[in-house]
Amino acid sequence: MSSKPKSGHKRSTDLNTGQFRKQHTLKPLSLGIASVFIASACSDNRQEAMVFTSLNDCQFQLPDYAAQCEMAYQKALAEAAETAPKYNSRSDCEYEFGSDQCVVYRNDSGNSWFMPLMAGYIIRDLLEPRRYSQPLYTSYSRYSPYRYRWITANGYDYGDFRKRELRVPKTYTKPPAVNRTINRGGFGSSVRAKSSWGKSSSSKGWGG
Repeated sequence: MSSKPKSGHKRSTDLNTGQFRKQHTLKPLSLGIASVFIASACSDNRQEAMVFTSLNDCQFQLPDYAAQCEMAYQKALAEAAETAPKYNSRSDCEYEFGSDQCVVYRNDSGNSWFMPLMAGYIIRDLLEPRRYSQPLYTSYSRYSPYRYRWITANGYDYGDFRKRELRVPKTYTKPPAVNRTINRGGFGSSVRAKSSWGKSSSSKGWGG
């Protein structure tokens, strides 16, 4: 098993929509659906966005926009394949994310490693050509500082994973593709250093 993922390869046949499993039941949406389509600025220069836990979740909530849900979901899934934390062993990955929360990822060169399942994804400006879509993760491990919380690949903490409404930056830059694996506990250390978007002790993420 190689310890050096290569960023030039994106998707793996091992990482697919069938493995994007809903892990918990969330409350019905309380945010107006219009906020998915119209950017609504907040006082701290962030905007309202919504969280969906699966493609079916989005299409159920927004039946008239099933195609847009599909595109946003696929975009988030592709980003997750590139930017999610990657580990040399399943045990290291599950230590941070919980039992059965990690999947084998293989690239076209035959290299393989372990990465957490995408637990949800953020959507904003759904009808815009460059819609905002971002993968989210959570942990079920008692060893994790972000247990039951929404976390991004950069290690930013959006709070309790029951939230369906988030405030996100007006502009979003996709994290760099991860080109190395991390050790057990390494991702948790990154989360401890970052409490929310715009409040980071470092502008550089753990992967890169």
